Amino acid sequence: MSVSAQEAPPQAPSLTKAALLWALALVLAIAAAVAAVIAVRSASGPAQPVRAYLAALQAGDGGRALGALHAQVPAGSTSLLDGAPLRDSMARIRDLTVGTPSAAANGRENVPVTFSSGGSNFTTDFLVEQTGTDWLFFPRWSIVPAALPSIQASVVNSSRATINGVEVNMPSGRNSFPVFYPGSYVGALPGQYFAADPTTAVVSQKSGLVPLTLATKATPALVAAINEKAKDFLDQCAKTASTQQRLQPDCPFAYQTDNRIVDGTIAWSIPQYPSASVTPFNGQWTVSPLSGKARLTARQIDLFTGRVSQLNVERDFQFTVNLSVSGSTITITPVFG
Repeated sequence: MSVSAQEAPPQAPSLTKAALLWALALVLAIAAAVAAVIAVRSASGPAQPVRAYLAALQAGDGGRALGALHAQVPAGSTSLLDGAPLRDSMARIRDLTVGTPSAAANGRENVPVTFSSGGSNFTTDFLVEQTGTDWLFFPRWSIVPAALPSIQASVVNSSRATINGVEVNMPSGRNSFPVFYPGSYVGALPGQYFAADPTTAVVSQKSGLVPLTLATKATPALVAAINEKAKDFLDQCAKTASTQQRLQPDCPFAYQTDNRIVDGTIAWSIPQYPSASVTPFNGQWTVSPLSGKARLTARQIDLFTGRVSQLNVERDFQFTVNLSVSGSTITITPVFG
């Protein structure tokens, strides 16, 4: 009779395998914790307050931006520090990039920000410093306070203008506007008769004065209106002179001769009308002297020979006008004599 071997009883789960699983879970938990710490440290690093500041600018939140920047606001109009004009200033900022911080003096860090606007490249540096810690070992960083820059705007012969789409007051043609940086600020003066083309000032630095000069000019509509009024005046002057049969009328043009003019034959006309040029002067608008040609036709008698001949001459003339513009009403007052 044969005897079979007795089977061994089933073994309990391996303690070694369980320990390995627990160890793996612990390693993963530690790795996740380390990754979280690194992520939090990165998010709260030297560049964090700069990113928060730029985000506030893009949102048009001037209060939040000012709090992040800790800036001193110089004297001037605050029209551009919040809302639509602030968002508009960032609308023309392209390729906005926060660079890698680098060590600066006294434990501070320098955070570069690069951007482009209007086809040009710019760099702005933000100096940050550690102002404490969060959760015992996370450094808290803040931008070192500095004064905001200012747009120094000027406009010719106007007490108003627009900057970033907002109408602003320009007492005596000038005003100062504290602004955030980086930013793009576009000034203009829209108007029916006087206007200034858009002019852009890009602000990239944290201090200083940035000029924005608006060169107001007479619009083509104003020049055309002056030319038309000058034409009407000259046409009426020529008509009156012909009706009154005068060689020397109350007009910018006249003619002198020693011959006798046959009554009823005098006729004045204007073959060449002036073309106006309007320029600023001493806070006013002046029209340059208007030049043109007048033609006189008549029959004349030579007093020595008695010969009768046809007179047909052109006379150059020039006169000035005083210009007055009130709303949509244009008035010119001729000055001659």
